[in-house]
Amino acid sequence: MPTRYPIPEKFTETEIVVINSRFIASAAPVFSNEEAREFINSIKAKYPDATHHVPAYIIGYGNSVSAYCSDDGEPSGSSGRPVLAVLQGSGLGDAAIVVTRYFGGTKLGIGGLVHAYGDAAKAVLEILPRAEKVPTYVVMLAIEYSLFERVRLLLQKWHAITMDEDFGADVTITARFIEEALPKFQTELSELTRGQVQAEVIEYEPETIMPIGSFNE
Repeated sequence: MPTRYPIPEKFTETEIVVINSRFIASAAPVFSNEEAREFINSIKAKYPDATHHVPAYIIGYGNSVSAYCSDDGEPSGSSGRPVLAVLQGSGLGDAAIVVTRYFGGTKLGIGGLVHAYGDAAKAVLEILPRAEKVPTYVVMLAIEYSLFERVRLLLQKWHAITMDEDFGADVTITARFIEEALPKFQTELSELTRGQVQAEVIEYEPETIMPIGSFNE
């Protein structure tokens, strides 16, 4: 299984209406069957009066995936499988979708349900922000005020996330880097400060959820 692959960045929700029935699609990252079940239960608790809660999830990515879906009382094959098919075709790993239905009084038929549940899943995936689990370092560095703007631009260049800035006798910056960006930053920081400043690593996190696009060169 690849070590880096796209996952949902955060909980996302949207709604479509099909012939008076409301379909609320909720998506989130999940990294185990237990987390997936907890997410499903949280949606059931959020919408306790709904007619159905149709879940689908995949844990892992590529060839190393466990998948699950349920029709939750809808006709067999009409809801869970379409949601799972959309999820499997999304290119995501470690993801769950629950489509909550409030029945609107008109039966949709098997074909109508397949389209409605599939369309709801597609709708939430269209607005779902993507992320990756990547190894990161948290570092701290102290610089003179005269270097602050140039170091700030250097942090931006290497897509660091500034976590804290303390303006005392010097400026002390705490920032997060993806693993492969830190050596490049250190080299340019050394050149900028003529070898006087290096960032001190204070923490290593092997799996950090980072938005895709936040660390591309």
